Amino acid sequence: MKPESRHRITPSLRSRVAPFLALDVLAASTQLERAGASIIHMEAGEPGASAPKCARDAVVAALTHGRIGYTEALGRPSLRARIAKFYADTYNVDVPASRIAVTTGSSAGFLLSFLTLFDPGARVAIAAPGYPAYRNIMDALGIECVTIETHASTRYAVTAQMIEAAHAEQKLDGVLLMSPANPSGTMMSREALRDICETCDRLRIAFISDEIYHGLTYEQPAETALAFSSSAIVVNSFSKYFCMTGWRIGWLVLPEDLVRPIERLQQSLSISVPTLSQVAAEAVFEGRDELEAIVACYARSRAYLVEHLPRIGLGDFHPVDGAFYVYLDIGHLTNDSGEFCKRMLHEAGVAATPGLDFDRARGSHTMRLSFAGSEADVVEGVARLGRWLGA
Repeated sequence: MKPESRHRITPSLRSRVAPFLALDVLAASTQLERAGASIIHMEAGEPGASAPKCARDAVVAALTHGRIGYTEALGRPSLRARIAKFYADTYNVDVPASRIAVTTGSSAGFLLSFLTLFDPGARVAIAAPGYPAYRNIMDALGIECVTIETHASTRYAVTAQMIEAAHAEQKLDGVLLMSPANPSGTMMSREALRDICETCDRLRIAFISDEIYHGLTYEQPAETALAFSSSAIVVNSFSKYFCMTGWRIGWLVLPEDLVRPIERLQQSLSISVPTLSQVAAEAVFEGRDELEAIVACYARSRAYLVEHLPRIGLGDFHPVDGAFYVYLDIGHLTNDSGEFCKRMLHEAGVAATPGLDFDRARGSHTMRLSFAGSEADVVEGVARLGRWLGA
C-alpha cells in the first residue's frame, strides 16, 4: 500500500492530554548523554539508589521456583497484610488488610480511584502547583479539574477553608492533595490535615490523600489521613522512599464500600499487579536500615541546596519540608521557564523541570530541581548553575 493511500487515524479527544514535561526533559537529557554530553540530572523524581538488597534477593529466590503466575486482583494476601502492619508500626493506625489494594504504581491507583469515585463531569479540586498527572488523567476521563492556587500565607498548602470556599462557589465532588507535595516538598501540619479530613467528611466530598513521599521528611514525620477519616482514600507507592520506581508497584487504602468496585476494575484493567514486583515489595520492608541511610543522603543534599542556592541567586523557593525537590521562583531571570530550562540543559548541562508542568497559570517563572540523585551530583549541579548564572 502506498503511504498516501493509507487511512489517517485520528486520536481520540481523551488522548489529547498535556505532555508530562519532566519526562520530556528526561528524554532530551538522555539523548544528549547518548551523544556524549555530561548531564547532571535534577529533572526526575527518581531515587538514584537501587532497591534494598533484601528486595532483589527475594526476586532471585522467587525466580528459582520457576513459574510466575497471576495473583489475586487486589494483590498477594501476604503483601496486603504486610502493608497493614506498616500502618500499625508507622502511624499507630489499625488498617485491615481487606481494605488494601495493590496497584501498578500510584499511577494505576489514581486511575482506579477516579474511575471508582467519579463519573464524567465530576469536579475534583487539586493544588497549584501540583503533580501534572492528576490533571492529565482527569482530562482523559472527562473529569473537571478545579485548581486551588496556594500562596506563601499558607506555606503553599491547601487549607480546609480554601476547600470550603471552592465548594461554596460550585459544588466539589472530590479533593486530591499530596503531603509532602510535588513539586515543592511542602507539608501540611497534622492539624491542617485533620481539618481537611473533617471538612470533606462533613461536606460529603471524596478526599484522596496522596502519601507517596511519606518517609522522606526532614523536620517532622508526615501524618496519614487514615488517622482522621475512615472515608479517605490513601494512595501510596513503593517508588520513592522504597526506591522501586521501575518495579511499578503501589497501593491503595480504601473505605470498605470501595474495595469490591476497585477489585472489579482491576480484574479487567490489569488482571493483577506483576508478581515479582509484589514479592520484592513484601521483602523491602526488611530493608529499612538501607532506606534510612538513603534518606540521610537526601537530608544532606537538601541542606546543601538550602544553603548554596541563595548564594548563586536562586534563593526564592518553597519550604522544603519533605520529598526531594526544591521549587524555585526564577521570575527575576525569565518569564519563560520552558526556554530557560532548555538553555540550562544545553549550556550548563543541568536538567531541571519547568514550572509549567506543575502550575499552568504561574509556572512560566518557576522550575523544580530534584535532589534524588547522588550528593556529588547535587554539588556539581549547583557549581554548574553558579558558573552559568555568573554568580
